[in-house]
Amino acid sequence: MTQIDRLRVLADYQQYEQLLTECQPLSGDRPPADGLPLLALAGTHTHRYTDARQWLEQALAQQADYAAPVRTDLAAVLITHGRFAEAEAQLEQALTQQPDYAPAIARLGYCRWSQGDTTAARAQFERAIALAPDRLATLNNLVALCLQLDDRAATRHWLAQAYRLLAELTDKLPPAALSQQQALLDGQQLHLWILGGQFERAEQWLDGLSAEQQSDAVCQYGRQLAAADHHDQASEVIARYLKQTPDSTELCLLQAELAQLQGYTLQAVQLLRRALRQDQDNIALWLQLSGACVQGFDEVLAQQASEKALALASALPDDDASRRYQLAQANTALAQVDSQAQRYATAQQRFDAVLAEHPDFLPALSALGQQKMQQGRIEEAVALFERVQQLDPIKGQLSLINARRFPEDAETLAALEQAAKTPSLEGSLRSSILFQLAAAWEKRKDHDKAFELARQANDASRKFLHYNARVHRNQCARIRMAFCRALYEHRPGYGSDSTLPVYVVGMPRSGTTLVEQILAGHSEIFGAGELGVIPQRIQGLERWERHTGSDRHYPDCVDDLTQGVTRGIADGILKELQDYAPEARHVVDKLPHNFENIGLIKFLFPHAKIISVRRDPRDIALSNYFTDYQAKHGGMGFAYDLTDIGEQLADHNLLMHHWHQTFPGEILEINYEDVVEDLEGCARRMLDYIGVDWQPQVLKFNELDRPVKTASVWQVRQPVYKTSKAKWKRYEQYLAPLIQGTNARIEWDPIDDMITLPEPGFLTEGMALYHADDLDGAELSFKKMLHHNPEHAACTYMVGLIYLRKHHLLEGIELLEQATAKAPWHQDWRENLARAYRLTGQSEKADALDRSHPVARDEPTGADGPDVVTLPDFADLPDGQALLSRNV
Repeated sequence: MTQIDRLRVLADYQQYEQLLTECQPLSGDRPPADGLPLLALAGTHTHRYTDARQWLEQALAQQADYAAPVRTDLAAVLITHGRFAEAEAQLEQALTQQPDYAPAIARLGYCRWSQGDTTAARAQFERAIALAPDRLATLNNLVALCLQLDDRAATRHWLAQAYRLLAELTDKLPPAALSQQQALLDGQQLHLWILGGQFERAEQWLDGLSAEQQSDAVCQYGRQLAAADHHDQASEVIARYLKQTPDSTELCLLQAELAQLQGYTLQAVQLLRRALRQDQDNIALWLQLSGACVQGFDEVLAQQASEKALALASALPDDDASRRYQLAQANTALAQVDSQAQRYATAQQRFDAVLAEHPDFLPALSALGQQKMQQGRIEEAVALFERVQQLDPIKGQLSLINARRFPEDAETLAALEQAAKTPSLEGSLRSSILFQLAAAWEKRKDHDKAFELARQANDASRKFLHYNARVHRNQCARIRMAFCRALYEHRPGYGSDSTLPVYVVGMPRSGTTLVEQILAGHSEIFGAGELGVIPQRIQGLERWERHTGSDRHYPDCVDDLTQGVTRGIADGILKELQDYAPEARHVVDKLPHNFENIGLIKFLFPHAKIISVRRDPRDIALSNYFTDYQAKHGGMGFAYDLTDIGEQLADHNLLMHHWHQTFPGEILEINYEDVVEDLEGCARRMLDYIGVDWQPQVLKFNELDRPVKTASVWQVRQPVYKTSKAKWKRYEQYLAPLIQGTNARIEWDPIDDMITLPEPGFLTEGMALYHADDLDGAELSFKKMLHHNPEHAACTYMVGLIYLRKHHLLEGIELLEQATAKAPWHQDWRENLARAYRLTGQSEKADALDRSHPVARDEPTGADGPDVVTLPDFADLPDGQALLSRNV
């Protein structure tokens, strides 16, 4: 075997690190022409993108004298770069030179497959195997193709042949290649069992493996299950094997990937931290943790994880081949944290530093391009995405479509559609690609094709969603009941008098970003974008109610907020808003779904200005249906089904009707269509409503230098255009589910469990009296709450403590037991109950309670809610023995 043939074997078995190492002597100052394609292939797969591109261009420049094998090597590199037409040309020429050259025939089959022609691909693979039955790479591709076609008989036949061939090659392959090929075939066997629903057989096979083999095999099985759209089953299987091997970093990592994919970001973070406890020096784990935290908006932890990855990468020896790549990854992760936090200048410096050393570092190019999009520097973003396209054609083309640079050739669209239908951890379909394809076909005015792709994308996304339209409708009904006019009449003087906040609300895709962009052009108004400030306070109230064990939720609990608490919450929000723009008279929060939170906003800021943006509901619906929110379990879950969108529109209309009745004349309504037709007139109305003077520069909103992170990032960089009006007419034939959802009678479940407190603050008042040693007054206050809400755990607990202090030990213990059963996360309550048991000689109960401490992480906090009430412990009671003797 010649040296070049040996290198081809390494390429066939995907041993790219070794291939690069053995190619190095070929490179030198003037590498031999025959070795250049393999060198470029090795460089591409080992992330040496700049070198790989240089070697590829050198190879193309010297191709005139290439024989068939070298042309076939060159085609492999071109395929890797997504240059299928050029690859096919090389292969056709190779087959002209050597008609029966099996690797060229197989590679041509791969080109056909990548472009969706499975019939031609299968014929080429089968011909190549007939000519060279000892090429395992071809067999692997044919097995994968038969799996895709769900031809189980053919899959079994070719898989058996592949296993036999691998057994024959056992003594001839390097250990790493042998292990990799064995895992590949095992994965295909698992896929075949999954297709046939033979899950028990697959798991019996897994159970029969050694501990060393099992972790990798379970990961294979989990990935195959996910690729077949069995994500819940994949998570369950991995969780089961994690119990058997809790130290498996690989299983933790995969479970975290699945959790992230399904929208469970917090669970993903917990899994990654668990894995890091076992493997503190794993750079990949720290980087994934950073990415999960960026997605989950935990900037502090994302920063810490990125910095840890950078420190570990910096500590690698200089001669470690991966050091430069790991450093680039860590610095890119840090840049992404800065970018997410809108520290764009710092992020730019980090990106520039990475790209100065690695001009073709794909993650940095892509992330910097996204930042440029948010900053409105569309042309700079496009230039970066074009560089991405040279390295990763699919990723680059999708980014270009997002920047409204659509491919003009059908071949590119076909390749994208094939990529969308290639199974991955995301499932059998990749919805993110399908959404972009829908936009591309819409641009080509093939609206039937566009809608079909959007339908597939939405159906693929919905499998990750737990959105329930009925739950949303019931919640809207509770909001209307909780925030009725009587609440404001009975709670006068609440919140803050500040006029700093301005809220732009409306259905998503109704034009809220455009309205905010217009307002932000005014010198006295700062557009802060979509802020989570109000939802965060709602979450804080939820945590507070859980902390006290009240058994109440938002919005029911708002009637228990005191005047001081609402002012404290409002002041915290004002400080957060002022930090964005200390000199601004007004700060705009344009979170669209704050239309559900107008009641709380007016409770906290009675004088806040609220602009409600309306638009033709059919256009809103179509725009949502064609938008990839990557919502997972978030608040945009309705947007993936036309009926759900219709019901959401109806809920929105009823809520807005309620708010206009509750706050007559206080909310300004603006129609998107009016803005398009009369920009200046609408701008004047909005500025007059807010109370600022007219400034004509607001009409140049598309020139405004400010970041935009919403799905409208591209649109608001354009002057006002009318092409989005009445877009629904292009899809009228598909709108029956939307109309059904919108026009159906609005009904919700009876609300017969809502408690109404006549006045707020029974708990906080009782605590103040308790700490002032007014036990009778405190007991009365707590019992007032229990009269209205007998399930309130904190008040039950406090009455129990008071009874103990009044020497009613058995009655006090009974109440502590009730409170602890309702709120078992309070460890101090449990400790006090155990102490009370011991005072009454019930040591066995005390010991049992001590052995069953709750998990610390379940402890809720009152952050962002009312001031935390510290419930006292048992230490301030008189001597226990004296109490016991007096009771006896």
